[in-house]
Amino acid sequence: MESRILEVTPRVFLICLYYTVVACAIFAIFETDMEFYEDFPTTLLFAQCIGCSATIFFFTAHYFFRPKNQFVQMIMVVMCMIIGAVFGSFIGSLIAYKESFLNYFIEQKDLILHNIFYSAAIGSLAVYLYIFHQRIFTTEAIIKEEKIKRLSIEKKVAETNLKMLQAQIEPHFLFNTLSNILSLLDTDVKKGKLMMSDFIEYLRASLSKTRSETTTIGQEMATVRSYLNIIKYRMGDRLDFSINIPENLKAYSFPPMLIQPLVENAVRHGLEPKIPGGDVAIAVFQKDDTLTVEVVDSGLGFDDNSKWGLGISNIKERLISMYGDKGKLVFQDNEPSGIKAIIEIPYERD
Repeated sequence: MESRILEVTPRVFLICLYYTVVACAIFAIFETDMEFYEDFPTTLLFAQCIGCSATIFFFTAHYFFRPKNQFVQMIMVVMCMIIGAVFGSFIGSLIAYKESFLNYFIEQKDLILHNIFYSAAIGSLAVYLYIFHQRIFTTEAIIKEEKIKRLSIEKKVAETNLKMLQAQIEPHFLFNTLSNILSLLDTDVKKGKLMMSDFIEYLRASLSKTRSETTTIGQEMATVRSYLNIIKYRMGDRLDFSINIPENLKAYSFPPMLIQPLVENAVRHGLEPKIPGGDVAIAVFQKDDTLTVEVVDSGLGFDDNSKWGLGISNIKERLISMYGDKGKLVFQDNEPSGIKAIIEIPYERD
């Protein structure tokens, strides 16, 4: 069974050593309470010497061998703990009794074996608890990293769709507009020039937004106004529109191509098919921490949002990608007829 290699760094070593010191201190209290030693300082000394030595041996071996197999890791932990416990007992006997470990072992063999066994077990537990903790932390880090990658991919996909949507001028709109301009230039030159001017402004704004990821509400509304002016040349008195935006919100940063698809769909699916036509009212307002954009038409309305096509799906996906559950696109019936499309995004104050 393969597992991720424990990262051996000074910080990791010091944290694990801290765990060992705490565990050995608890072990020393337990040993003194059970009267395995006559005094607590001696018990604590041996426990810390054995536990810290075992931990040092473990990290030294792990640094040089770095086993990937979990079974090999377990064997290495046990071996390092045993060797470290013997070495720690040797250091403890020199400090506590000023005599060699061999003489001390002969005199206190049972006690030393007992100490080595339990201290090695405590040390092994401390090390493995930390390894387990590190693996959980690593797993969480991997999950978080994968989530970030997934969100990044989703954002890139949404941006790609946006670029395609921004670059796409529907052929029938383009050809109809040019045809209308040519027709007007033959019958009403002044009106034809005005329509050409609005069309140029619309193209300039649309193409420039393919190179940027953000715009302002004022710029978005300028593009929408140019679009509606062009449509009004075609529809004449059948179309009325109004745009209401407070001055303090015109410079507010806003994602491009969120408003225009709603306006285009309101005209295409709501007003153009309706013989008497109708009106479109666009309003922007801010309340508390929410910025709201409303696109209201008096057209035919609809029963199925899917009829509005890819543009609406793109808006919903981008709102989720950029704002999570704080970005919303909802539709309501407009009385007496038509649809009210509402965009809500978080409002960030300066």
